[in-house]
Amino acid sequence: MPVALEVYDESTTGDRGEPIVLEFLTEEITIRELIRERVYQEVQDFNLKMAQQPVFRGLVQPTDAEQTLNGYKLKTARAIDWQRQFDMAIQAFEQSRILVLVNDRQAETLEERVTIAPGTTVSFLKLVPLVGG
Repeated sequence: MPVALEVYDESTTGDRGEPIVLEFLTEEITIRELIRERVYQEVQDFNLKMAQQPVFRGLVQPTDAEQTLNGYKLKTARAIDWQRQFDMAIQAFEQSRILVLVNDRQAETLEERVTIAPGTTVSFLKLVPLVGG
């Protein structure tokens, strides 16, 4: 029986977005599996509803898209490749541009294990580089 986990996007100000519900086949997963499932689900959802929802609300910005207030708008309407998005998300995690917080503790590696239990909280925090000089 699949195990459900709610994950959230958070900002550095503490604002929390709507929950994203992910399902896993086991109660123990790695951070890599968590990121993979999240990216796969959000890309699948976008590709199915592309005509009604032209803005992609995802973990990382797709190639050939511009950032908008509520996500990323593709310059040309097209399906998004989940594997490419996953690769970019992994790279962002490895470069500390995306932090994964599990029960308010920062995950350090992609192979770190997470046990999904009642009350488990997972947040994704996107860090934005400062602009200036």
